[in-house]
Amino acid sequence: MAAAVNEPVEPLSPGLYIVATPIGNLGDITVRASQVLAQCHGIACEDTRVTQKLIRHLGISKPLWRYDDHSAPNDRARLIESMRTRAVALVSDAGMPLISDPGFRLVKDAREAGIPITALPGANAPLTALALSGLPNDRFLFAGFLPSKEKARAEVLKELGAVQSTLIFFETAPRLGKSLTAIEQVLPGREVAVGRELTKFYEECRTGSARELLDHYQAHPPKGEIVLLVGPPPEVEHDAADADDMLRELLETEKPSQAAAQVAKVTGLDRKALYARAMELKSQ
Repeated sequence: MAAAVNEPVEPLSPGLYIVATPIGNLGDITVRASQVLAQCHGIACEDTRVTQKLIRHLGISKPLWRYDDHSAPNDRARLIESMRTRAVALVSDAGMPLISDPGFRLVKDAREAGIPITALPGANAPLTALALSGLPNDRFLFAGFLPSKEKARAEVLKELGAVQSTLIFFETAPRLGKSLTAIEQVLPGREVAVGRELTKFYEECRTGSARELLDHYQAHPPKGEIVLLVGPPPEVEHDAADADDMLRELLETEKPSQAAAQVAKVTGLDRKALYARAMELKSQ
């Protein structure tokens, strides 16, 4: 049985402890995370008010040290020096630290300084939204926030649109309409999902085309934190003529077996049949 948060426990070894926190529902804190937060000497956090609410819920009182995008290099240096003799926990306002979060600089510097680092997994908004969406999840790409400028947003969507994966973005409620409009224009026909207020009372995950979701949220302005997902591009069907063209090009530099293997990977066609066809083309 796991020890309660307030039970006496062995002190933590000095080092950095990366602790995932709930993304909305405070009940999602893990037992291990609660214990580390109770045992550590202090907590580095983005917003002390947000973290204070969490540790108060857990019945914990700890020194809180603000660490965010505006922290200077000497702030990191002081934290790292503390880690040489004390256990320091790193949390973000919600979810796993280092996911679109300034904590990566602290971890990088701590690693270079030889500080022991431990990661405690937990709640994660992108994966929660992916699980709810029903979009293909065998391959996915998390790309943080889309750019705020219209041209840059379109360029990023065009670049990532060729990736054979579900795309996952963070988004804010005021910018959701602009992002959905860009998706409709740059990636027409894609299935889209909007995960909102995940794990909270008003949680929703709505799916449809970008236009359908845009119409809905124009009529019902969204609130809260949002995860925006875009389905992968549709699979392209290749016929025998396509395969022959690819084989002829590859046979200029590759063996028939290698050419057949590469074309099979791209088209999904039978490799043995492609090899036989490659041999025919080679002999012509």
